[in-house]
Amino acid sequence: MSTLIDSHSPITLALLALTSIYIIYHLTLTLIAAHRRRIIIQKHNCKPPPSYPHTDPIFGLDIFFSNARLARDGFFMETVFSRYKLFGPSIYTFTQLFLGSRIINTASPENIKAILATQFKEFELPPRRKRAFRPTFGHGIFTTDGREWEDSRALLRPNFARSQVGDLETFEGHVGRLVERIKGEGERGGVVDLQRLFFMLTMDSATEFLFGKSSDVLGVGRDGEGEEERERGVKFQTAFTYVTERMGVESRVGKLATLFPDKRMDESIKFVHEYIGGYIRKTIELRKAGVGGEKDEEKVGQGKKRYVFLEELAKQDIGEKKIQDELLNILLAGRDTTAGLLSYLFYVLARRKDVFAKLKAEVDALGGERPSFEQLKSMKYLQYTLNEILRLHPIVPANSRVCVTDTTLPVGGGPDGKSPIFVKKGTQINYQVYVMHRRKDLYGEDADEFRPERWETLRPSWQYLPFNGGPRICIGQQFALTEAAFTTVRLLQAFKGVEARDDAPFTDFLTLTAAVRGGVKVVMIPA
Repeated sequence: MSTLIDSHSPITLALLALTSIYIIYHLTLTLIAAHRRRIIIQKHNCKPPPSYPHTDPIFGLDIFFSNARLARDGFFMETVFSRYKLFGPSIYTFTQLFLGSRIINTASPENIKAILATQFKEFELPPRRKRAFRPTFGHGIFTTDGREWEDSRALLRPNFARSQVGDLETFEGHVGRLVERIKGEGERGGVVDLQRLFFMLTMDSATEFLFGKSSDVLGVGRDGEGEEERERGVKFQTAFTYVTERMGVESRVGKLATLFPDKRMDESIKFVHEYIGGYIRKTIELRKAGVGGEKDEEKVGQGKKRYVFLEELAKQDIGEKKIQDELLNILLAGRDTTAGLLSYLFYVLARRKDVFAKLKAEVDALGGERPSFEQLKSMKYLQYTLNEILRLHPIVPANSRVCVTDTTLPVGGGPDGKSPIFVKKGTQINYQVYVMHRRKDLYGEDADEFRPERWETLRPSWQYLPFNGGPRICIGQQFALTEAAFTTVRLLQAFKGVEARDDAPFTDFLTLTAAVRGGVKVVMIPA
């Protein structure tokens, strides 16, 4: 032994010693972690959840390639639901492989409540989502965790006060242009794709609310800039749409979606930032020059100043980049949520004459007058219908979190799925609201049926999450619901009927949110 040691240099011996210490150190940490995990499992009587029967039990490439095909062709969420059914009627938590890593899927209200509320601090946004979002959306409310997220929410929440949400002046002008556009396209060809127009409507209303100036993609420029400004708005909408579609793929697939350069993606991100940056710089310059204070703010209506989200953010002690990030985060939610909700609604109304008739009767009781915020909230059948749309067609049908510490979830383990499960640090958990909203044990045997009347008595809790829940519940949900309700009422006042003109099988189109694949092709019958 002495001869062996003498035959090596001091440096070699030092490296061998350090290597040995490193191995022993990590082996010790592994043993300690394993012991700690056994204690957690025993303490909570955890049992393993069932595992998906992969044909590729090493990497799970069977589901990976299946999901890629479904994302391209449709029927993604329907297939996810069918995977749950493999385990029987009472199992709503199972594990699967994603490129070799084991993840957890759940559609259990108890588990989702734990992830989003009671064990909130033990879970964060997945790194894959952050990598996909941040080139465009930076560090905003939808891309951050911890203190950074708390600061974003505190900054943004006051801007969704009741006084702003209930101000329908902005909506009225944009919905009026939507009606004109529908009538114009109907006269030219008869068939109208309402979904395309709804996304234009919400881009116009969201940009006016956020920037103080509409993108005006629905019609002719109104502020003297004319067609050139409208063309820039259309280009912004196109770029924004492409970016969110690509981000949706990357957030689900990961780095594989970005293996090859995407020049259009780079150019779209650049233009999105350029477009919004112009409004930010102009607003800040006016603030610095002393213009835009309370005495100078634009007045509309009866002496009431127009509320502009950007102007309020510009009053805060934050930089231009932070303003840009938060505006883009809110624009994403402000455009896609309402447009998706309206698209699903009118897809259904075109096929359910009974629902349309009841809704039309409630709207006709207004006598053609523009509804107030209070009247919209008091229209029960309208609210029931919107609730039911969001139950069967949640705009964010699935979401995910990553566990940042060893912990447990309340249910999902054992043969009956009722025992707690152990969740290892770093594990990704996908929760599918789409599946939960269609569970017959939660909504009855008719859970797959569109029936607004169920909301006359239904008082759901964590089994109904169209706008997420817990501390990260959507701060703009009332804004989206109000805009959707107002638009629906005004359209039913302008049109006495809607007829479907597309018999393709229904499925979702998934980006960062969900919409109707193929659009909503209808004929609108003027009143």
